[in-house]
Amino acid sequence: MKRKHTPGMMIIFYVLFLLIPVISQSETTMDMHGESLVLSGAIPGTLCFNQIIPGTVVVRSTHDPAKEGMVVYEPERDYVVDYVAGTVTRTPGSRIPDFSTNILYGKKEFDHNQFPGFGNTAFFVYVDYTTRNGSVLFTPNDQRDVLKQTRERLQKGGPFKVIAFGDSITYGGDATEERLQFTRRYAQWLQEQFPKAQVAFENGATGGDSTVSGLARLEEKVLTRQPDLVLLGFGMNDHNTGGPEPDVFHDNLVQIVKTIRERTGAEVLMFSAFPPNPNWKYGSHRMELYAAATERAANTSGCAFGNVYAVWMKMLERKDCSSMLGNNINHPSDFGHWLYFEVLKNVLF
Repeated sequence: MKRKHTPGMMIIFYVLFLLIPVISQSETTMDMHGESLVLSGAIPGTLCFNQIIPGTVVVRSTHDPAKEGMVVYEPERDYVVDYVAGTVTRTPGSRIPDFSTNILYGKKEFDHNQFPGFGNTAFFVYVDYTTRNGSVLFTPNDQRDVLKQTRERLQKGGPFKVIAFGDSITYGGDATEERLQFTRRYAQWLQEQFPKAQVAFENGATGGDSTVSGLARLEEKVLTRQPDLVLLGFGMNDHNTGGPEPDVFHDNLVQIVKTIRERTGAEVLMFSAFPPNPNWKYGSHRMELYAAATERAANTSGCAFGNVYAVWMKMLERKDCSSMLGNNINHPSDFGHWLYFEVLKNVLF
């Protein structure tokens, strides 16, 4: 039977051309592109989904399939797939980097400062495949009531400034290319959706910041920069040992939003964070409380909200955390940056 090219499929082809990983689905059949994975010895690495259709798996060495020097690994020579279980395993003599040689592999309660050269980027493979057992990852979230001004300004056209404000994740930590940072992707996506607008992007996020230091930087990074929309992402450093308690974190976020509105008139899109490596010494490992406080702060202040935490936890139902972490601690891989991007895209306005 001849397969028809549906509008959803055409979108997939277009986005792939732009080298952005995508998910499409028809009923339970779903295409995954650019899913990051680390493989240790002969231990199977688990993908997001099982029930993989034979012949659809591609395993490559770089996120960008057009990058110079990219290697497409060979089935049987470099890896084997369990299509039913949805796993990939290195073969003996595989060219795929062995994650068991990673400097942090197997370490418990580790202090990353004692392990110079840590990170997962050199160990990732990126996997494309089709599953028969897909499920919805991103739920469209209608927030027109709190982003009405944003839509009106973008539709009208003319200058429109997006500022990212938050911690190192919001800055784009461990994305392999600047254009793959989720905040930049989102600003570019806005430009594509509203071609009459002149979307400018400024990255005002600072590595290591919590909401406490964020409040101190607010004047310099946001209030004096005349934003139209602020992408607000804190939580990882607040959640660390010695950080503010969830209720204080909530209050700080509310104060940040209130000040931005009063001083600039800009609207705010706030998003939650994900749990860091559970073996990292400096995490309090209570991210569920900080994620809930982020959502509560968005509701309290009446601003838009993207639930990254919920999507990330869905991933962790099958995937190991190291396959998601660019630095093996608390920064997303390119695939993780794509998850953030998709969460923001699904905040409808």
